[in-house]
Amino acid sequence: MVTASGYPSRVLTRLGVSFDAGSSLGSAVERARLADHLGYDSIWASQLPPARETPLVLATYAGATEKIGLGTAVMPIYTRHPTAMAQMALTIDEIAGGRFRLGIGVSHQVTVESMWGLKLAHPVEAMREYAGIVRALITTGSANADGEHFSAHAAYLAPRRPDLPILISALSPRMLELAGEIADGVSLWMCAPDYIRDHVVPRVRAGREKAGKPLEGFEIEAAVPVCLTTARAEGLAVFRQTAERYASLPFYRKVLDKTFPDMSDSPNDRILSALAGIGDLDEIRSTIERYRQAGTTLPVIGPFGGHEGAAGFKGTLEARAA
Repeated sequence: MVTASGYPSRVLTRLGVSFDAGSSLGSAVERARLADHLGYDSIWASQLPPARETPLVLATYAGATEKIGLGTAVMPIYTRHPTAMAQMALTIDEIAGGRFRLGIGVSHQVTVESMWGLKLAHPVEAMREYAGIVRALITTGSANADGEHFSAHAAYLAPRRPDLPILISALSPRMLELAGEIADGVSLWMCAPDYIRDHVVPRVRAGREKAGKPLEGFEIEAAVPVCLTTARAEGLAVFRQTAERYASLPFYRKVLDKTFPDMSDSPNDRILSALAGIGDLDEIRSTIERYRQAGTTLPVIGPFGGHEGAAGFKGTLEARAA
């Protein structure tokens, strides 16, 4: 069953995958082909400051695959005017034959202000204005808005899919509620199942109720780091480096502190195990199921290795699809 938002209703077998293009774009394309062949729901990528232009990478995947969906987990809004964001999304969707999903987010103060020299102020209000312009161009082909943060008087005359899904990357209660109110889904990273159950779902539901819409059909897309490995201790050590990096960012730290009373700058094994599936196939499947039971409609696995004993990307995808 497909809902009005363009997503299937809650089907527990759906599973996405995320990966960076890495050092070889050709190898990344082969990964995309493998995920498509194995029947994964979608490929997700975020725009990271030092990395390739993610929309161009996804357009490359679109030309190399047939059925798999393609999505941006997070495209930062401050480096791309909403009219340009809509143009990008509609163009990739046309290239992909209607397989694209647009995820947008505000990023972080250290990135927006220190790296880009811009100002991150009133993020919820800014996101409302930004998403409104993007939505107008996607659904009607024109936008006329004068806001405090973003304005646009523009048209899009090329082919477009009016129901192209828009997701908002959200962590805080206000941004989660906004996502429920105005978006088709929410994109999550470093959100453990307990946080999704206790904070994400209630705030999203409140936003849906505010807009007079049901929760059914709203996508809760959550990244789930996984490592199929025979050396669990080494896998935990590799993931600890990632968790420490994100624990240093205020937005993520607030979420982690709410979820784990014993959270520290170097998360312990119990916290790492709550966030990621590390170990044998049963451990990975159990972790994915915990995310689903908490309210996630689309778990998106991010396979990682980095140590002896890890099955690697191909081995992990093939084992999960078996």
